[in-house]
Amino acid sequence: MSNFDQDLDKNQSNFIPLSPITFLERAKDVYPDYEAFVYGSRKYTWENVYKRSTQFASSLEKQGIGLGDTISILAANTPELFEAHYSIPMTGAVINTINIRLDPHTIAYILDHSDAKLFIMDTQFSPTIKKALELISKKIPIIDIVDEQAQLKDDEGERLGQWTYEEFLELGDKNYQWKKPQDEWQAISLSYTSGTTGQPKGVVYHHRGSYLMSMGSVVAWNMPNNLSYLYTVPMFHCNGWGYPWTLALLHAKTVFCRYIVTKDIFNLIDQHNITHFGGAPIVLNLIANAKDEDKKILKNKVYVMTAGAPPPSVILEKMEKLGFEVMHVYGLTETYGHILHCAWNSSWNELSQDKKAEIKAQQGVRYPHTEEVAVLDPKTYEHVPLDGESMGEIMIRGNTVMKGYYKNKDATEETMKKGWFHSGDLAVVHSNGYIQVKDRSKDIIISGGENISSVEVENIIAKHEAVSLVAVVTKPDEKWGETPCAFIELIEGKEATEESIINYCKENMAGFKRPKYVIFGELPKTSTGKIQKKKLRKKAKEI
Repeated sequence: MSNFDQDLDKNQSNFIPLSPITFLERAKDVYPDYEAFVYGSRKYTWENVYKRSTQFASSLEKQGIGLGDTISILAANTPELFEAHYSIPMTGAVINTINIRLDPHTIAYILDHSDAKLFIMDTQFSPTIKKALELISKKIPIIDIVDEQAQLKDDEGERLGQWTYEEFLELGDKNYQWKKPQDEWQAISLSYTSGTTGQPKGVVYHHRGSYLMSMGSVVAWNMPNNLSYLYTVPMFHCNGWGYPWTLALLHAKTVFCRYIVTKDIFNLIDQHNITHFGGAPIVLNLIANAKDEDKKILKNKVYVMTAGAPPPSVILEKMEKLGFEVMHVYGLTETYGHILHCAWNSSWNELSQDKKAEIKAQQGVRYPHTEEVAVLDPKTYEHVPLDGESMGEIMIRGNTVMKGYYKNKDATEETMKKGWFHSGDLAVVHSNGYIQVKDRSKDIIISGGENISSVEVENIIAKHEAVSLVAVVTKPDEKWGETPCAFIELIEGKEATEESIINYCKENMAGFKRPKYVIFGELPKTSTGKIQKKKLRKKAKEI
């Protein structure tokens, strides 16, 4: 034993578990009067946000919520969802954010599988949620978010809970002393994957990883203190890329955007001097191709982070001309979001627009908080050559790899082998060390920032009475980045049309998962009968 290990133990004065919820406490202490939230007519300071979060946490505790309990929340981007990222962990409980675009069966599955003790819901989504609640195995208490900014249809807006969010808030103690985690390995969040094979898997984050992710984002994106952030990224995606915590760290002004409308985005950027926002390529597409009357000349450069399929070069060029600077990143739900970013080198500034776009399409190099990201041969675990051609699997290890899949030991062990988390994504490494994804071994389609399992879509279409064989592949799309394309071999003597297949899909899956194209004919197969998806991908590009 080294002398440095003798009589130098951890104690309460020299070691405190890391947690991102401490960022809110600091923002309240140091910048209490700084503007924290802007949402329509609602404006909160950091002191307001802290007091609301702690009081809500007190209300949760009075309802018996505590260490290790799951609280599910399904909501659009609102201050309530942001506050929940603090109030729920303040009790020792775990926040489970649910995708607002999911179907009732999947929502019901998540509520059951997560062991949700309480459900917070946005009343705009009451028709879907009502159906989901009919499918779950037990009744759970419900809190309604009644949002004045919600544009409700006739069947939306029904209250299903015992309290509104504000009513529940008032039940709490305004002087509540919240609880810091005793162990930084303690779970803070539960996020569900898109269900690549079978049901979606619950990804568990811990306090340490969320803390480091928040810090890493600041460095990777060169984020200054007191910036103005437009929240267009859904907070149900990897906890909004971890930014509910990052923004408190930076005592930033957060402007919420419930609906993605280009005119509103330009108005908010202009009105609030927005400096940063994140968005899927579909959002960039909308902005770049906005009507002239909806655009506004930017007062300052606006920094944009995009994830998913790389945006086309023409979109990047249009964004740059408008005054936006785009950075492309890569990550997974299992890695708390981003682990790679296209870190820009000033020597590239003089390159042609096409060459710049080519570089920006690369996923890049590891984030500062990511210990190791490598492209390895999945059989030998050897690093692939830095030639931009040799393909391997992206593998990761570090503090921002998930604890594991919730109640799924086998899946956890399968994806974490030989000391690496296996992404399932195939990539090359260029001579400068920059990684570029080339294919997805899991056949994930990224459309408008949403992950779509081709296997899931295939399984549903295969149930159609006229379908013999089906293969779903990605098709490049200028608007969505990628979109599902279904190739179908019909049962002899049966008939179906593209319209009938799409209508069938409308009845059986979420809207963003539906194929936009359906092509009929014999599917190409290997000698063993395996469908050759590579050929279909090529054909889809030509359509």
